[in-house]
Amino acid sequence: MLNYVWLALLLLGIGAAITTDIIDQNQNKYRNGESLAVTLNVEKQIQLGKPQSFNAVLHVEPANFDSFYDEKLGQSINIPAQITTQKDQTKNSIYFKVDQTAPQIWQEMAASSGNKDDLLGKIKIDSLISPSSIAAQITFEEVSFLKLKEVTAAALDYAGTAVNISLGLIGVMALWLGVMKVAEDAGLISMIAKWLKPVTKKLFPDVPSDHPAMGSMIMNISANMLGLGNAATPFGLKAMEELNELNPEKETATNAMCTFLAINTAGMTLIPATAIAIRAASGSSEPAIIIGTSLFGSFCATVAGITAAKILEKFPLKKEARTSWLKNNLKNIFFFLGIILLISLAAYTRVDKSFAPLLQFISPNAIKNVLQIFSTLAIPALIIIFIGYGAIKKVKVYERFVEGAKEGFSIAVRIIPYLVAMLVAIGIFRAGGAMQWLVNVLHPITSLIGLPAEAVPMALMRPLSGSGSLGIMAEIISVHGPDSFIGILVSTFYGSSETTFYVLAVYFGAVNIKKIRHALAAGLIADIVGVLAAIFIVRMLFGQ
Repeated sequence: MLNYVWLALLLLGIGAAITTDIIDQNQNKYRNGESLAVTLNVEKQIQLGKPQSFNAVLHVEPANFDSFYDEKLGQSINIPAQITTQKDQTKNSIYFKVDQTAPQIWQEMAASSGNKDDLLGKIKIDSLISPSSIAAQITFEEVSFLKLKEVTAAALDYAGTAVNISLGLIGVMALWLGVMKVAEDAGLISMIAKWLKPVTKKLFPDVPSDHPAMGSMIMNISANMLGLGNAATPFGLKAMEELNELNPEKETATNAMCTFLAINTAGMTLIPATAIAIRAASGSSEPAIIIGTSLFGSFCATVAGITAAKILEKFPLKKEARTSWLKNNLKNIFFFLGIILLISLAAYTRVDKSFAPLLQFISPNAIKNVLQIFSTLAIPALIIIFIGYGAIKKVKVYERFVEGAKEGFSIAVRIIPYLVAMLVAIGIFRAGGAMQWLVNVLHPITSLIGLPAEAVPMALMRPLSGSGSLGIMAEIISVHGPDSFIGILVSTFYGSSETTFYVLAVYFGAVNIKKIRHALAAGLIADIVGVLAAIFIVRMLFGQ
């Protein structure tokens, strides 16, 4: 399954880029070879026809810009520029920097150059309007295959990002797997697993309750719930390694692996610290108000992910047995689809806000403060308890810590190829424009469930890329405001799910799993339900 998804991301991204470039070239979107009428405002009088270099303010009237690019500018442009003139006017040049206030099309043109904020062109001086004003025409450098250039840059950037992420994990992996090794030898992990045996036995019936994998999974889920991402990943990778010891087919994911990853991709977190920080930085009056909505969304996603994994794990691998399986599980499938449909209808239906006062006795800030204390103390407490308990049990803590740390180093390096492959495909898919195509295709469906068009890119990007979805969330919040309906909704999206494709690539890559079975399907179902639940709860409490 992951092979097909990876190939689809690459082909769609590159295909969208080529198609867009061909259309732009045929329509001459960037007006290659054509001249734009401008005015140069200078501080001192310039002698025309004389070779010289001078600074000026480039001024463009909205009417000239709109007719030239067939766009609506709305206001005049005034940008500092550097001009160099020669006796031969064909050699005159203009250079200026493009920032976020510049027209979008100029930002795109600048992105195609070596320096992403520079725009170059040839300038023809027409006449002197006044001692401080000159009429001129600009012909910008030719722009072609812009999307393909963006795809190339994205592939290289994401490859570097993947390696940096993996190398950045080395220290964290070494620390936590060293601590885990001490706790494992002291018997603390198996003790925790026994306490939670009634729950874990239902979730992972194929894993013995005293197996080290059980303790690692418990620590991973606990760390995720506390928002300790740096601590959660090493526990999760260690859990995958230990689960693979029970795996009779080393390249095929087990039921326990798929269920474990369904829980991870649901991303249930008690305090979405990153989303809260972005909201606070954007001037939100109540940045922590999304704690309740995110917890509701991620809880629904977790339940859906586990349910999907439990239903799909019985799906036979052999084609001849699938028909009978469908007949036997038809009721369960329809029941599950019915639940999702009900959530979809609930998300679409405008719910009366009279329910909101029922939750007002809960103070988001009080919850935030309590959880922040737990989050701050969790890592030092875990280290002290695990290492201290090992010392009490006469474990050679230093030697066992070093042994575990060596495992952390090897795991972090081993996941590099898998992470590079997945992040590069995601980068190409996004840079090529396929993401926007997908938004346009899904718009009729998303509008039916009450998902605003402005929030669709966030819902689609969240399973693909953590940094990408964070950037989209910050951009939407800056436009619509952190305390608007859309601002709260996209913040809840971020806190209600995880980066599914990243998690699958890293966790399965750590144990060289090639056949992921139903893990991706369960993860995507969890993502969809998380989005629907987020729409429902945000509409109920904040309405639109």
